[in-house]
Amino acid sequence: MADIVTERRGPVRLITINRPDRMNSMDFHANEEIIAVWEAFRDDVEARVAVLTGAGDKAFCAGADLKTYTMAFANTPAPEFRRRFTDGPGFGGITRGLEINKPIIAAINGFCISGGLELALACDIRFCSPDAEFAHQDVRWGFHPCDGGTVRLPLIVGLGNAMELILSGERIGAEQAYRIGLVNRIVPKSELLGHALDYAAKLAMRAPLAQQMAKQVVMAAFGRPMADGLKLESRSFYDLGRTDDLAEGTAAFRDKRPANFKAR
Repeated sequence: MADIVTERRGPVRLITINRPDRMNSMDFHANEEIIAVWEAFRDDVEARVAVLTGAGDKAFCAGADLKTYTMAFANTPAPEFRRRFTDGPGFGGITRGLEINKPIIAAINGFCISGGLELALACDIRFCSPDAEFAHQDVRWGFHPCDGGTVRLPLIVGLGNAMELILSGERIGAEQAYRIGLVNRIVPKSELLGHALDYAAKLAMRAPLAQQMAKQVVMAAFGRPMADGLKLESRSFYDLGRTDDLAEGTAAFRDKRPANFKAR
């Protein structure tokens, strides 16, 4: 049985971490598998939005399968470590080194811990069930987040909230996650996946090039001076003005009809 399952829902791709017996934690094989899935999503011109979730009803992703990762750290020479863990795609494929400008939604159905939280942080929008729990537990075991947790979390929830989570290793529930902006919405568990897929279908109706270029600007502008970010935005808008999608969008507005975007 595949560790990662992909389903086509029109222009939406549902990607499921399929290791419920291990709380959807991932070993190296599962990680290599999900990298290939993300690369296929990135390169598929018909795929516009992805929804990421975990199999079963207990966990989105409980992070790395520590038994396999601990052995790898102990037995991997430094050059190979850099090639495999630092220079290549990070945990879950999208946390480092793999740029995907298409929208990605996380449907967090339970535990979202350590590497699993880093994977959720690498998504653009996060919905969760009321029983979801979040934590960076790394400091409890002698290390710190290493797949974007120390970088993305402060940008999303603010420095103080990020420090509390990273330095304590304690879990927080869905309500607190919503209060600090870690998740966008809390959805009843029975409705979570359907809600995420419906939202993804709505996003898939929007102009894909506009979404992709906007996401690219947002990510590139982080940490830069305001003037530099505004220049990136202006140049992107200039490039977007020469696309067929913009012409179609303005024609649809004029004709009072839904737009039919082609990503051109």
